[in-house]
Amino acid sequence: MIGSAEVVLAVRRVTLAGMAVNIALALAKGAVGAACASHALVADAVHSVSDLVTDVAILLGVRYWTAPADERHPYGHGKIEALVTVFIAFGLASIALELARDAAHLLSARTAPAPGIAAGAMAVVSVAVKEALFRWTRRVARRVKSPALESNAWHHRSDALSSVPVAVVVAVARFFPSLTWLDAAGALLVVAFILRVVWQLARPAFEELVDASIEGKAEAVAAVARTVAGVKGVHKARARRYGRAFQADIHVMVDPALTITDGHAVGHAVKDAVVGAGIDVDDVVVHVEPATGEADGSPGGPAR
Repeated sequence: MIGSAEVVLAVRRVTLAGMAVNIALALAKGAVGAACASHALVADAVHSVSDLVTDVAILLGVRYWTAPADERHPYGHGKIEALVTVFIAFGLASIALELARDAAHLLSARTAPAPGIAAGAMAVVSVAVKEALFRWTRRVARRVKSPALESNAWHHRSDALSSVPVAVVVAVARFFPSLTWLDAAGALLVVAFILRVVWQLARPAFEELVDASIEGKAEAVAAVARTVAGVKGVHKARARRYGRAFQADIHVMVDPALTITDGHAVGHAVKDAVVGAGIDVDDVVVHVEPATGEADGSPGGPAR
């Protein structure tokens, strides 16, 4: 797994670059929007400013969620990342709802001002730049396994998509001035996409905060444990996400004739096997108990 120092460096580098891009785009879109009397582009500039809030959240949060375990936080600080992800998701949702409100107002009026050609050109530039930033940020996020950084990447894409209707309405208005209301319809489609992304980001973060089970992870832990010499069966296995990796606990059954020392050695072997199995589990609590001749239980079954 990538070290904490490397994660912090990678996250800070891509986030600082994103901040610089957001500042430049916000200033440019605001200036061009005002000059071209484009309310849509001015609103898009505000959207770019909102990205700065999540960039700051990432920069402040990464130093905490990558911090090692300490006396007060023996399990580490990984859940801070889930909190940051939820914050970003709520930020995206609030922006989407605001865009929906404005779009619905324009759509009900069936009219909207047609911005100048410069507004359309600025929107196209914004789409290209933010899409490139999205792809870079998402690539880094997946390399360092950071849900919060990936959520910020999707925030970049939402900004890119919010510029699409501005570009489209300029093109449409050049040929069909009466159809500028299509800008509002396009904005509502963008809102639907953003809200879908919000759900995809917020759901796993909420599940992490409440220690929800992870589909297939407990089964993977149990499968690895069964391959360890001395393990007669698995009584129970559980797993939960904690930051960039997973934590698990498992009950393994061993020969009741083993000494405490030998049983303890089997438990250590199980932990080493699971952590080293490449299934993103970085800590395992192993409970060793005597085999009773019962069938191997379900990984998620109740403890006894």
